[in-house]
Amino acid sequence: MSAISFRAPDRGLTGDFGRWARLRQGLRYNRLTDVALATFAVGMLLAMNLMVEREVVPYHLLFLGLTLVYGFRVWPLGPTLAVTALITGLTGWILVAHQLADGSNRAEWAEIPLMPLLFLAMVWHARRRVAAQREVEVMAEQRRAALIREREFFRDASHAIRTPVTIARGHLELLDAAATDPTAREDLAITLRQLDRMSALSNRLLALARLDSGNAVRPQRLDLAHFLAEIVRNWRSGTDRLLQLDPLPAMPASFDPEWLEMAIDGVIENAAHFTGPGDRIQLSCRPEPGRFVIGIGDSGPGIAAEDLPHVFERFWHRRPPSGVMGSGLGLPMAQAVALAHGGQITAGVSQWGGALFEITLPVTGDGLHPD
Repeated sequence: MSAISFRAPDRGLTGDFGRWARLRQGLRYNRLTDVALATFAVGMLLAMNLMVEREVVPYHLLFLGLTLVYGFRVWPLGPTLAVTALITGLTGWILVAHQLADGSNRAEWAEIPLMPLLFLAMVWHARRRVAAQREVEVMAEQRRAALIREREFFRDASHAIRTPVTIARGHLELLDAAATDPTAREDLAITLRQLDRMSALSNRLLALARLDSGNAVRPQRLDLAHFLAEIVRNWRSGTDRLLQLDPLPAMPASFDPEWLEMAIDGVIENAAHFTGPGDRIQLSCRPEPGRFVIGIGDSGPGIAAEDLPHVFERFWHRRPPSGVMGSGLGLPMAQAVALAHGGQITAGVSQWGGALFEITLPVTGDGLHPD
């Protein structure tokens, strides 16, 4: 299927150039900031020296400027302490010299240690903020790397599974055509069904890798009601469940039909696993402001409350009544498709007490890559 063909985007060189450009721009900005602050500090020191009896005004402005700049430009601890000590010494010398010369009130001498202490308190908080931000950035980078490794694993595992499964299936089909013993034919049928499961697993692994890589969805302007009717017709021809679709008016919307069909197929397949012959699987779609909500409900046993938080986890299983396990990727793939369209999928309880899954899609497909 074309929707699950995979080619990882080559972003290494572009990303490296972008990082170097941002680093050079940041260094240039830091140098300009340091030069501007040094010029401002020298100006305030000269003003203090000239403004006899009013030297506290540039004194306060100097520490205010230092504090404001440090909030955006956090220096290493050593230079910070050295600059603080130098400014404290120079400003303190000017204040003491002026007030000794004119014999004015020396109560302002208390500000000589007080202002640097207030600045250093701000330094402590700013450094804690920077340390916390760096920790968050490291965690985000680790998460990004883990997602990349997971995507590459899905892609590689899918390709590794596909070839031996295809070869094994070909040989088993030859044996099945030649087999006459009923027991052997039954064993071959079981084996072929398991190979079908492995093929479905391979396809969904590749689909998830493609979705996780980004830019997989190519929306088209289509009638959502007609699209859902086609899916129901396809499923009715191959299932003994009572599959129904609520009557729908025309619903023009932007979505990727191949990906959305895979998502809905995954949800219907899940419903088929948890229902029996003649049980109901009901599709519906309702318009809401700015979005459509596609519902797939069934009359099966439903989802236990403790299982609801886990139904979209990859490779997580619920034991169906028939005991036949799926791939564990149908619902996670449906979630990935919904998110790639800018929507979401939720799980709940249907009107018959079974499971209900609702896929929310934006009407216009804003932010997606058009065909």
